[in-house]
Amino acid sequence: MAQATKNIWTTLALMKFERHKGNGSGEGSQIIPLIEALDGTEVTVKGYVIPLSGKKAQSHFMFSAYPFSSCYFCGGAGPETIMEAFSKDDKKIKFSENSITIKGIFKFTSRDPNDIMFTLENAVLVK
Repeated sequence: MAQATKNIWTTLALMKFERHKGNGSGEGSQIIPLIEALDGTEVTVKGYVIPLSGKKAQSHFMFSAYPFSSCYFCGGAGPETIMEAFSKDDKKIKFSENSITIKGIFKFTSRDPNDIMFTLENAVLVK
């Protein structure tokens, strides 16, 4: 299946988040069908590596729509702007302050906006 949109971050931004009052379940997300259709498909994503360790290159990292200073962890962006990435065959991808493009298999991991909601498996560097 082809990617549903040219920019996956634009598609993910369509998610709605809501607080559930009185039932103790905290927050939840409403996933629209366009986003659900991406689960298990190969997507190409342009964004920024957010390293999980001090190493210059990593095979497991966070990938953000925004640079480090503006990302979900540091700058107040929403949970739909970040995904956990696992590179194909543990091939390391170098950290850069510039955006890069990677592709891989998009997966939902959680509907809870307090968790990492998306992963990109078998990620490879495109450019």
